[in-house]
Amino acid sequence: MKYSDLNLMALIEAEQQKVSGFYTTTKLSAGSARPWDGTDAYYSDSHMESLLLRAQYTLFDRYTLTANARGDASSKFGKNHRWGFFPSVSGAWVISKVTNAKLRIGYGLSGSQAGIDSYNSMMLLQPNGIVPYNGSIATTVGVIRNANPDLKWEVKKSFNIGLDLTLWENRLALTVDYYRSKTTDMLYVYNVPVPPFTYNKLLANLGAMENSGLEIGFGITPLHTRDMVLSINMNWSFDRNKLLSLDGWYNGQYLTPPESMTISSLTGAGFHGKSGIVQQRVGEQIGIFRLPHFLGMETLEDGTVFYDVTDESYDCGQAMPKAMMGSNFAFRYRHWDVTLQVNGAFGHKIYNGTALTYNNLLSLPNYNIAKGAPEQKFVSQIISDYYLENGDYVNIDYLTVGWNVPLKSKYVQGLRLSASVNNLATITGYSGLTPIINSNIINSTLGLDDKNIMPVYRSYTMGVSIKF
Repeated sequence: MKYSDLNLMALIEAEQQKVSGFYTTTKLSAGSARPWDGTDAYYSDSHMESLLLRAQYTLFDRYTLTANARGDASSKFGKNHRWGFFPSVSGAWVISKVTNAKLRIGYGLSGSQAGIDSYNSMMLLQPNGIVPYNGSIATTVGVIRNANPDLKWEVKKSFNIGLDLTLWENRLALTVDYYRSKTTDMLYVYNVPVPPFTYNKLLANLGAMENSGLEIGFGITPLHTRDMVLSINMNWSFDRNKLLSLDGWYNGQYLTPPESMTISSLTGAGFHGKSGIVQQRVGEQIGIFRLPHFLGMETLEDGTVFYDVTDESYDCGQAMPKAMMGSNFAFRYRHWDVTLQVNGAFGHKIYNGTALTYNNLLSLPNYNIAKGAPEQKFVSQIISDYYLENGDYVNIDYLTVGWNVPLKSKYVQGLRLSASVNNLATITGYSGLTPIINSNIINSTLGLDDKNIMPVYRSYTMGVSIKF
């Protein structure tokens, strides 16, 4: 056993990304001038430099302390805040080598530049129209972005504590991790007054958000003999988030967003403009459904059915799952083996915008309608919680059956036959085509099944493996 051990590491990294291109459009129309945006080009050049120092010290093969010091510089940020410093420290304690029990704890900072593109910190101009000038056509130019030399890294401060435990000669393994993080200097686009600003939008670092979660993983081998082995591995994650703030002061101006901000909306057939479904509000979890309540059906004189809703909307569920599950089951009997992978999501809802659109008879004759819609006779496309459904599901991701053929041959050392099916089945109460939609990424599709979701296809595979 070593009394102590010290490892040091230094890393320097640099990267550059260039994107360029052009396009041309042509429109033929009598007496019309070539549009100002008929020919255009684009170019961006971004680069980042990173420095990392790491020190790891181990004492008695039982106590380990790791410290990291990382610095990153990105050309995407303002000239006043190109560099970000992100230190972290973690420790581990091997409580018992008999049971392989280890306690882990850590705290650190990390930076993100995922929310911006190149030149977001600079004032930009671009063509915005054409005007006649001295008998010819001239292109006008306008400001499309305010300069923000104070644009900087989003910073996440994270704390985590975990426990690793193995028992029963490694036939039972348990891992538990709890984390809590706070993101500050979050990027958000604000509406700003003109003047004093040149343009009516400003990207600034004023927001804050909190995340926390519990992750549990366990593996067990309840059956282990010469001829039979059964192993089960499963992971569960429980995540929460909360938008803490978005307002603040910037150069003497107090910037604040609207009280409710739409994340995702229904669009397309039957909708004129956009209709908000999923929202975010300061002080609440991101991705809450806010909808009018369905009151009931009313049969009209012509036999068609109209439904009514309340005037006010209410919070009626969340788009992000409260729990996620992934599992793997493996069983072997002599030369045969079966592997099954299953995943699932629970505690969230899905808005069935596809049913809302295609159950409406008024869509005819310009759009199709769903099977069964003529019998329902709906002539209403009012958004309400009527089409908000439970999104829980369990998906059998794949099933593989294999046979290691017993051979006694000096020419062939091994022969294996296998058959697999991917996306075998999905167990769910959701009435749409599939509950496997965007339930995690914060964009315009969060929580919506809106005529653009296709089920994951099922595939079958046969395999032969020969080892000579």
